[in-house]
Amino acid sequence: MQKMNPSGGDKEKSKKLGNGVVGILAETVNKWERRTPLTPTHCARLLHGGKDRTGVSRIVVQPSAKRIHHDALYEDVGCEVSDDLSDCGLILGIKQPELEMILPERAYAFFSHTHKAQKENMPLLDKILSERVTLCDYELIVGDHGKRLLAFGQYAGRAGLVDFLHGLGQRYLSLGYSTPFLSLGSSYMYSSLAAAKAAVISVGEEIASQGLPLGICPLVFVFTGTGNVSLGAQEIFKLLPHTFVEPSKLPELFDKGVGQNGKSTKRVHHVYGCIVTSQDMVEHQDPSKPFDKADYYVHPEHYNPVFHEKIAPYTSVLVNCMYWEKRFPRLMSTKQLQDLTANGCPLVGICDITCDIGGSLEFVNRATLIDSPFFRFNPTNNTYYQDMDGGGVLCMAVDILPTEFAKEASQHFGDILSEFVGSLASMTKIENLPAHLKKACISYSGKLTSLYEYIPRMRKSDPEETQDNISNGASNKRTYNILVSLSGHLFDKFLINEALDMIEAAGGSFHLAKCEIGQSADAESYSELEVGADDRKVLDQIIDSLTRLANPDEEDYIISPRRETNKISLKIGKVQQENEKTEEMTKRSSVLILGAGRVCRPAAEFLASVRNISSQQWYKTYLGGDSEEQTDVHVIVASLYLKDAKETVEGIPEVEAVQLDVSDSESLLKYVSEVDVVLSLLPASCHAAVAKTCIELKKHLITASYVDDETSMLHEKAKHAGITILGEMGLDPGIDHMMAMKMINEAHIRKGKVKSFTSYCGGLPSPAAANNPLAYKFSWNPAGAIRAGRNPAKYKSNGDIIHVDGENLYDSATRFRVPNLPAFALECLPNRNSLVYGEHYGIESEASTIFRGTLRYEGFSMIMATLSKLGFFDNEANELLSSGKNITFGALLSNIIVKDADNESAEALAGEEEIIKRIIKLGHSKESADKAAKTIVFLGYNEEREIPSLCKSVFDATCYLMEEKLAYSGDEQDMVLLHHEVEVELPESKRTEKHSATLLEFGEIKNGQMTTAMAKTVGIPAAIGALLLIEDKIKTRGVLRPLEPEVYLPALDILQAYGIKLMEKIE
Repeated sequence: MQKMNPSGGDKEKSKKLGNGVVGILAETVNKWERRTPLTPTHCARLLHGGKDRTGVSRIVVQPSAKRIHHDALYEDVGCEVSDDLSDCGLILGIKQPELEMILPERAYAFFSHTHKAQKENMPLLDKILSERVTLCDYELIVGDHGKRLLAFGQYAGRAGLVDFLHGLGQRYLSLGYSTPFLSLGSSYMYSSLAAAKAAVISVGEEIASQGLPLGICPLVFVFTGTGNVSLGAQEIFKLLPHTFVEPSKLPELFDKGVGQNGKSTKRVHHVYGCIVTSQDMVEHQDPSKPFDKADYYVHPEHYNPVFHEKIAPYTSVLVNCMYWEKRFPRLMSTKQLQDLTANGCPLVGICDITCDIGGSLEFVNRATLIDSPFFRFNPTNNTYYQDMDGGGVLCMAVDILPTEFAKEASQHFGDILSEFVGSLASMTKIENLPAHLKKACISYSGKLTSLYEYIPRMRKSDPEETQDNISNGASNKRTYNILVSLSGHLFDKFLINEALDMIEAAGGSFHLAKCEIGQSADAESYSELEVGADDRKVLDQIIDSLTRLANPDEEDYIISPRRETNKISLKIGKVQQENEKTEEMTKRSSVLILGAGRVCRPAAEFLASVRNISSQQWYKTYLGGDSEEQTDVHVIVASLYLKDAKETVEGIPEVEAVQLDVSDSESLLKYVSEVDVVLSLLPASCHAAVAKTCIELKKHLITASYVDDETSMLHEKAKHAGITILGEMGLDPGIDHMMAMKMINEAHIRKGKVKSFTSYCGGLPSPAAANNPLAYKFSWNPAGAIRAGRNPAKYKSNGDIIHVDGENLYDSATRFRVPNLPAFALECLPNRNSLVYGEHYGIESEASTIFRGTLRYEGFSMIMATLSKLGFFDNEANELLSSGKNITFGALLSNIIVKDADNESAEALAGEEEIIKRIIKLGHSKESADKAAKTIVFLGYNEEREIPSLCKSVFDATCYLMEEKLAYSGDEQDMVLLHHEVEVELPESKRTEKHSATLLEFGEIKNGQMTTAMAKTVGIPAAIGALLLIEDKIKTRGVLRPLEPEVYLPALDILQAYGIKLMEKIE
């Protein structure tokens, strides 16, 4: 490829910075690097949006025959393809470009790996400075939450585990075992991530049906850490039939029967997973002291490694995803592995996705390549091999894994980068950049920015010293040395320069051993310096000076360095007291819940419990908590009446109850402005007004109601405000969406076609509480449920569109049984327009059957249809009730049934038998008359008691009696049943599968209060939606439903972890 001409001294080239022209580099450093910072789709958006809006006027793409997207695709959307990027003011890449590719007085953005003064990349930094370049490093772009915005961690985890499973099959074959893993390829061999997942699913199906040899079981995958890398690897692992176990339960797996060396011919049909964090890897040297993460991070020398004793003996595959520093104990040393091997440890392989050479796994001493990813280490003779045969452990340590899924990784990267490109492309002064981009600029116009002025000093601090010397705490130039850990606002407040001045002024020297820079206003930085001096008094003077810097307001300070180990720990800035540790480790958020009805309490309980559950393993797994922080959610429940709010939150610790009228815009603005997320459980008619306030204040909003037209019209405004309005996050709609999309997407990943989708949902009394003729009860006013029985319905059955008029809805009910729950005698009514769900779920053109139904106990619809035809649900004013006289229910019954009936007397209807005869005479069957009469008598319609004057219609009177007689008593349970069936046609295997998923939940008494199943299954999903937004797991902005994987995958996992179980089955 023709190189760019770097000469740019003319005036024309000096004006390029900020001109809106963007260049995309061809990646040349590594043959496997196929990623791109912007895909053609991103480029199209930037170009077609107009420079005034996007800040981009042109995009020039260097030609590349190996880039994941062909050059022609960029041309098709309006990009220019050329080697010459001299017109570009901003040039983007992924990896560091070759030095000759650096043009003068431009802005560049890529992963530079220079901010820690990495020796191997200093020539690149020198070139950037000499050419007066502005450098923005992706690694340093950090959001307000203190986490990197641009990273490929999950893709490394996904590709890493796929690759290792590929090698695992070969390794087991060399050991004499044939396994389904043998059919799996490496990640790069698949056209997409979805195709790779489909292949893993196929392996999982074979494990589920054919099993694994008992000689390799239990097959236990241990994942270290809970960050994005680990989550990506777990995502692949979960495609296999699996069970997760807690670290403490690992020994039990080997106590359940014949193990690794058993002679049984039985096979095992699933694998095990275990997630470990630092608390499982070390223990305090003082047995009386429990593990304390905050203390461990400050004083790792106080802890001993125990992973090799408590976890490794039960591990088959170690998936290493956890960042490690030299100051911490190793995960496993070579000696420990040798001892484990001698004792018969089942460890067969190491998947080191961190690729930390010679790091936490001492024996992983080399990086491997995508096309040659494995080596074998035999700890018995301490020898390395490049083949699969023979003794030892299979090891993989590829350092460029995300590029194996180049298409998806580029899409993910570009989705985020495209939000920043306009600011960088139009920048003429660094002061005009948003804060998070400004802080990511290592240089501006050839000068280091103030945040990175420490780099030259670091380069001068003994650059020839080796990492081995650093880790040993020894310097070959100074007599006395100590490793100083500095943490605090080192760079944004220039304290690092002050610290280095003190060291040099005293006659000491320093060497940078570790550097992590916090970018947000609240984030602290961390550095480790090896400080040396030839005189012990000089070194003591330096320590005293640094201590005074750490304690500027304290005349008398206490410091107890472990001089015998040549280490101290020092915190720059405010010194946290012991009782402040918890506060330091807590991330605080707040949620405003509007409405204090039955659904509110489970939602408030869930959110208020986050502080306690955020330290649990499932929380870290599903929400990616890889930091030390706990999440603490302050919950405010607002109701029109303060009394209602207080009663709802009674007994829930630290939940605030307030009075709020949402029609009072000033009060609504006040409370919404104080929180991060609003959860509206108000009637659907109120949501639009709340949504507009959230848009104005840039606050996320969750509702459990259907997304109506008025809310949908707010999509662009919400998107522009940078907020998410997540609707339909309850049960139906809500959990039904999420279960459906999970099943449908899994089918599509396997290239299957959905032939039939049927969904059934019902809120019912538990069997014990179904103790009336209707076998139904109401937990609120029955008027809404009765009106729903008059809604028309539409669905697709075997390709035909079926319409059901509202008057005939009850008559259209059909008998239904849940295959796994045959004891429930149920019936199903069509539920409104099912066809719109075909559109929502993307199956409208492929599914010949699309049906959604409402479940009731069998016989309900016959009774309701009969009552409706008799006139018990007539809503117009009744002449008798409007007469002004005191009317009894018995008199009204006679008026309803005797009309047009030969002037029979009302007295003749006093008994059930007479009512049955009258109903039959009106043209109804004996069966329907029997059941309707029992219901009429049960409700008390034949009683001679006065009807309240508020009842003006027969419908009003019927609702009054139903609310009175069909209510739940204090200890009666309700029940929620949700059941999906998806019929999938798999063209490649020419077979059809029937997938089903079932949720069955009952109400329960907690602390003397009944929490209904309906309240749980509506309130908890809504609260989970709020939590996903708090934890920044939902990236999509605008108005949406829970139809995307970023919502439904973690939400369903959390529901199950929280105790709401989903039963899945494939036939």
